Amino acid sequence: MTTDTATLQAATFAERERLVGLLAGLTPEQWATPSLCEGWRVREVVAHITMAYRISGPAFFAGLLRSWFRFHRYADRAAKADTAKLTDAQLLEVLRENIRHPWQPPGGGQAGALSHDVIHGLDITEPLCLPPVPPERIALVLDGSGGRDFDYFGVDLRGTRLIATDAEVRVGDGPDEVTMPAKDVLLVLTGRRPMPGRKRTV
Repeated sequence: MTTDTATLQAATFAERERLVGLLAGLTPEQWATPSLCEGWRVREVVAHITMAYRISGPAFFAGLLRSWFRFHRYADRAAKADTAKLTDAQLLEVLRENIRHPWQPPGGGQAGALSHDVIHGLDITEPLCLPPVPPERIALVLDGSGGRDFDYFGVDLRGTRLIATDAEVRVGDGPDEVTMPAKDVLLVLTGRRPMPGRKRTV
C-alpha cells in the first residue's frame, strides 16, 4: 500500500517537531553523547539533519566534488565542520525554524525525507534513552519497502521475517519469524542493531 504524500509530509513535520522538543531539554553533556552513527555525537547528527536547510545546491555540489562524490565522506566532513562553527543552540534553532521545510532527498521524495528524519532521530534518542519515534510513524517509513530500500546497509534478511509487536510491520519473507518493537525492526534494517542471534557486521 502506498501512503499519500500529504500523510508522509505531515508525519515528517511531526517528527521534526518532536525532535525539537526533545533536543531543547538536553544538557551539554547529552549533546556530546556518542550517537548510533559511528564517529558522530548527537550534535553531529543534528548538524547532518539540518544540513539541507543551511547549504545551497552549489555549495553541496562543491563539497561533494571535493569528497570525490563519496556522499558519506562529504557528510562526515560537513557535520564535523558545522559543529566546530555552530553552537548546539544554533543547530537547534535551525531545526526549529525548518520544521515545515519542503526538503526531500534526491530521488527519495517525501518518503525519503520522513525516513531520513526518523532514522537519524533514533540515532539520537536510543543512546540517550529518550522516547522513541511513535511506532505508527515507523510503519509509514517501512510501508511497502519490504526491506529493499535498506539493501545498501548490508543487512541480510534471507530466511528471516521481521514482525513488529506494536505496529503493522512485516519485513522479509523467510520462514524464520522474529518479533520485536517497530523501532528495533528499523534499527536492524539500517545496521544500527544486529539481528537477534547474529553478530553485527556493519
